[in-house]
Order: sequence, then structure tokens, then C-alpha cells
Amino acid sequence: MRATLRWAHADFRAHRGEALFVVLASAGIIASLLLAGALFSYAANPWQRIFNQSHGAHIWLHTRAGADTDALVGLDGVAALSGPYRTTATTVEAHGARAGVTLRAAAAAPPETGRPLVTAGSWLSRPESGTRTGPDAGTGTGTGPGTATGAVVLEASVARALWAEPGDTVRVTGPDGAPHALRVSGIAEVAEPRYHPGGAAGTGWVLDPALDEIAHGTTGQSVGLRLADPDDTDFIVQRAVTVLGADRVAQVTKWQQARAEAGGDDRLLGQVFAVFGLGALLAAALAAAGAIGARVRGQLRDIAILKAIGFTPGQVARGFLVQHLAFALLGVTLGTTAIAVLGARIPGRIGEAAAVWQDLPGHTGLMIGVPCGAVLLIAAATGLSAWRAGRVPPVPVARAALPSAAPMTALGRRALGMRVPPALVLGWRAAFPRRGRTLVPVARLALPLVLITVALVAWSTLDQFRSRPAQTGLPAALTVRAEQPAGASDAELEKILAAAPDVAEVHPGAEVAALVPGQTGTITLRGLGTAGSPYPSTVVEGRALEGPDEAVAGQGLLDLLGVRVGAWVRMTVEGRPQILHLVGRSIEPESGGRVITTTLDALRERDPALRPGFHALVLREGADPRTVSAAIATAAGGTLEIRETPNPADRLEPARAVIAALIAVLALIGLTELLTLISTGVRDRGRDLLALKAIGLTPRQIGAMIVTAAALTALAAAVVGTVLGVLSGGWLVDAQGASSGIGAGIARFPSAPVLSVVVAGAVLGAVVAALVPATRTARSRLADSLSETL
Repeated sequence: MRATLRWAHADFRAHRGEALFVVLASAGIIASLLLAGALFSYAANPWQRIFNQSHGAHIWLHTRAGADTDALVGLDGVAALSGPYRTTATTVEAHGARAGVTLRAAAAAPPETGRPLVTAGSWLSRPESGTRTGPDAGTGTGTGPGTATGAVVLEASVARALWAEPGDTVRVTGPDGAPHALRVSGIAEVAEPRYHPGGAAGTGWVLDPALDEIAHGTTGQSVGLRLADPDDTDFIVQRAVTVLGADRVAQVTKWQQARAEAGGDDRLLGQVFAVFGLGALLAAALAAAGAIGARVRGQLRDIAILKAIGFTPGQVARGFLVQHLAFALLGVTLGTTAIAVLGARIPGRIGEAAAVWQDLPGHTGLMIGVPCGAVLLIAAATGLSAWRAGRVPPVPVARAALPSAAPMTALGRRALGMRVPPALVLGWRAAFPRRGRTLVPVARLALPLVLITVALVAWSTLDQFRSRPAQTGLPAALTVRAEQPAGASDAELEKILAAAPDVAEVHPGAEVAALVPGQTGTITLRGLGTAGSPYPSTVVEGRALEGPDEAVAGQGLLDLLGVRVGAWVRMTVEGRPQILHLVGRSIEPESGGRVITTTLDALRERDPALRPGFHALVLREGADPRTVSAAIATAAGGTLEIRETPNPADRLEPARAVIAALIAVLALIGLTELLTLISTGVRDRGRDLLALKAIGLTPRQIGAMIVTAAALTALAAAVVGTVLGVLSGGWLVDAQGASSGIGAGIARFPSAPVLSVVVAGAVLGAVVAALVPATRTARSRLADSLSETL
């Protein structure tokens, strides 16, 4: 063992450059994987990220005015309080949309506990003298010096429902019914339950004077409790209610409720990112193992000498294994330490993700698991290379005695006879010498490109949801509901909606809850459109509605009932049977795909008195939903509730930054693999280069041949990688869509120009990476020595 260690130390001193490359490659790959893990956790755990950044409260108690919340400070297990804040229930309107919002009185400085995270605009600031709120504020009637509207910060889900942005003016109706105008100062995120139409009210923050003006004394209180141990939530709730009095507590919100709402998003992103992460780890391990294997193959002469002086095969194998495991451990340690210490100082979203990652679930597991997994994979590859090193014979076999490449083919000889540049012909021959020797480097280099293309497929799918929602199950951009039963009739309402600018189609609709066969679950039965003008559902299997009693269903409903397209389904609606023929499968982003859609006429066969509960508006291409909503609200005199159709892309928007970072990580891994392949190819073709120089090739031609070989190898790998990436990416996205209930058929492939950029980037990267070794090789003196023939 002592001799093995002494040889390993001597080898390290003799090949410091190669050892440094292996260590830095391992460190860079591990650092990239850990940053990718930080971004994955950052995007896949939105609620936990917001909770940690905002120093969120585990419990929110909504009480009546006058409750003594100061008594909560002394409760065991309560680490900090947020508030209490005076509150009032209001209705906020903007761009024709309306939402219930609970306004909280806040200070000009955000609180330390339960701090809203401002993502757009700014937090509240004290108004100048003369500033006022009220019915005339911001309407043009108050024009004196210093006159301005009050300010409000809206929670992000409320702002999305109202299409509100910083700088917009919203109309707030208080408990007394009086309208007030408030300017949106900012948009913030909080770790509390989101706003849902028809559900719990959203949250907004105003200064004390604005709340006094709106509430007129009709206020409640909200106080947040941050606990020392989240597991004590139920116990602390009981004690807090006892201290305050049950008659004083109107509502209790726990952190589990808010986290459960975001659970679907976490699971969807987590599954996609887990596949990317495992693929990146495999590609990184192969790249690092390839660098180690190339170093072992470059030391065949040293191994033969060791065998000649008495080293056993086991000693040689152990020497290489110990040496390269030490390099791998050193590189992994450097990369892990760099991310742990300096990761939070990286500018931009990556540094923010690395800073927050330390407090997110799974941080410790990833910080330990990723380096350990990489070391184990590198150890396996190093063990295989070390075993091969142990089999090297003690008497070196002259490389000149063995054929190093296949003979020149007839096509190659003909190309040379046609005066094709020798660098191109010889570069092709060097890039594709034999089938076995060609497939291995192409496959290793293609793996990162496959994953990059898969990431681009995911990016294109997100773009499809955003730019062409009609092709992803969202043909209607707006939903309109009549708030006043005594308002316009259905026919009059449809005329008003059809007359609005940029409205292409108006489809009346109604939704009812239906019991599935066996009455073991509830699904959504939706009637949209009429027999003469059916709703344009996005049908990806089967056909659209054409006759009576026909319906299309989402993947989630088909899985729930265990049926396929073409089946007849019987369900119970309000105690009456409804039998429908499933003629197609549609993309259904809502309700986990557990939706069955038929025409409103089919529902009226069961209930002739059924009236439309809403109208779905399909807009012309390029129309702005906000402009159309405002026009409809003006035409209807404010009697309509207008909402934008929720888009799943809004929930998956954080994935864009992660996909971009993943592409950068995979590009680094591919570059490492490319450098290894180029250096190995130059060393393995040393005798060929000597012969070519002897028959008259100039140094420039030799360098051009090396660059051409690298470019052709990269081109083959890029073509294979993009083709396999498109196929596997489409399958992965569709499989994820099917498992989530949305349904397969949502995958969208990158455009041909984007794929061409990937291929061109890979070839250009290979050319740039090959320039330095090609220049060095062309200028070196090739000697027919033992080192060139072993």
C-alpha cells in the first residue's frame, strides 16, 4: 500500500495539469448541479419560499373589534406576533372585474413577521398633506394642490383577478356602500390562502387614514402567530381561542391550508424538475468519468513500466482508484463549499434562490445526496477504468504494430481525387473511424443535448399556454356572470356581449355537480354552447360535439370512471339521471381534468327551466382581454361580473428561470465532455498526425483536420440529441399532462429555427474548444518516439 501511495503522489506531481483539470471539472459540475437543485427547490416550493422570506405566521386569527390580542404574547410556543391589524371587508373593482378583499391597516414600514413581499411597485408611503380618499378622489373633482388618491397594496392573486398593476386606480366599496378610489401602489405575495372567485376574500393593505375613511368604524382585527414549533399548531389554536374567547374569534387560518392550496403546483413542478435533475446528474457523472477514463488511457506507458518493475494488477488498480477518488472528493468538496459559502452572493435570481434554499425543505438532503451520488457514479466509472489499467501488459505493445484506424474507404480516396480539401476528408475519417469508436463519443456528447432539447420542449409548451391558449384547452378568454337577477334577459345580455369590440363568439353555459356511477365521487358537468353553436373545446382524441347527448371529457374524468372515448356514461344530477355519449377527449386544465362538457341544450333536456349561469367569450386573435372587459363593463352599467379565464401558465411561470438555468448547467456539462473528447482524440491520433506531416501536410492543414473532426462529431451528436430530445420531451410533457388530469396532447415542440440554433451552437462550441489544442498540436514537433508509439 505504501508503494501504491508513493506512486500516486509521484504521478500527481508529474501530471499536475491533468489532475487540476479533473478537480476543476468535478467542482464545476457539482457546483452547477447544486445551483440547479437550488433553483428547482426555489420554483417547486413557492409557498415555502414565500413563508421563509416573509418570516410568515403559522396561524392567522381573524377576530371582532375589541379582542385583547396582547394576551397572546405570553402563550408558550408563540415566537412572534404579526399585528394586530384593523381590518374591514370591501369589494374592489377594476377593468370590469370585481373581487372581495379584506383591507388591513398597515404601517408605512412593512412588519418583521408576516411581511408581505412586494414583487411589483412599492410598499405604502405616508401621503403628503392634502391627500385624501373618498368618492371624489382621483376623479377629477379634487384638483387642489397635493390632492391624490389613497394607496393600496394588493395580494398577487387578487391583482391577477382584477388585472391590476402598480399605478392603476381601483374602485373600493366599503361596508356603507360608498365608493372610494385607491391607487395600486404595489403587488405583494404572502404565505396565506390565495384568493379564489366565490371563495374566501383576498387581502389588501392600506394606511390607517385610508382604512378609517373606508370603514367608518366597521372594523375587525387580524393577528398572526409565528410558532416555535409548527407541529404545535392545533394546540396553540385551542389555547389562543380560549384566551381570546370563542365568541370573539370569527375565523382561524392555519399554515397547512395555504400550503395545501399550492400543493398541486409543487407536485407538478417537482416531478418535472426531478426528471431533469436525475438526467443532469447522470450527464455530469458521465462527463467526469470520461475525463478520468481519458487520463487513464493516456498513461498506458507508465502503467506498463509499473508492471515491469513488479506492481501487481491489484496495486495498479488501487493506485488509480485511490488517486482519482481523491481528485473527485476534492472537486466535490470545493464545489459544495463554494455554493454553500458564495452561492447567495451570485447576482440575480440564482443568488436569491441559493440564499432562500438553505431554509427550504430538502436542502440538507440535496447538499448531501447530490455530491454523494456524483462521487458514487464517478467511483464506479473510475473502478472500471482502473480495472482496465490493471490488465495492461508489462511489455508495451508498439502502437505502430496495431492499426489505429480503418483503411481509407473508396469514397474517401475518390474525394481526395476530386480535390476536396484534405482537412475535410481526413477530419471526417478521424471523426468516424469505426462504428464502435464512433458511437461512444457521439452518445456521450448527445446526452446533454437531449436534456437541453427536452428543456426547450417544456419551454415551448409554457409559451403555447401563454400565446395560444385556445390550443391548450382555453379558447374562452373571459367569463361573464350577471350579478343582478333582475337585470337584462339572457337574449339582451348576449346582444350586449356580442356587440362588444373584439368578441368573436358568445357561448352561454352552466355548471352543475354530478355524482359518478356508484355515487362515490363528484365531478363537474358543464353545459357550454348550444347545438347550433357548440363550444370550441380542444379535442385531441375522438371528435367534437355534433349530435344530441354527446359530450367530451378530460383525462382526469376518464381515469376516474375507468372508461375510454366512445363509452356511454350515466351520472346523477340533483337526483335525476343524465346519460351522455363520450365522443372525444378534450384538454381540461381545470378541476384536475374531472370535467365533462356537453351543450347547454343537453342539460335543458333534464331541466327545461335551466338558465345560463355564465357566458364564455371567445375573443378575436390579438384582442386585449382588459380592453374588452372594460368595454363590456361600461356597456352593461357595472351589472356584470367579468373574469379572465385562469391560465395554468401563471402557476408555472417560475419554471422559466429554472429551465434557463438548467440549459446553462447542461451546456457546461457538454463543454466538459467536449474538451475530454477533443484531448483524447488528439492524443490517440498522435501517430496518424506524424504520418500525415511526413507526407507533406502543413501545420495549418493538421490544425484544420482536428477542428473539422471535432465539429463533425459535435454535429452528429447535436442531430441525434435534438431528434431524441424532441421525441422524449414530447412524451415526458404529455405523460405529465396525463398524470395531472389535464391530458396528453399539450406538448409543443420548439420551432425549427430554435433547434437549428441548438445544433449550430454545439458545432460552434466544438470549433472554439478545438482551436487551442489544434494550434498547439500543429506547432509541436512530432517525433516517432516510444511515447508516440505506445
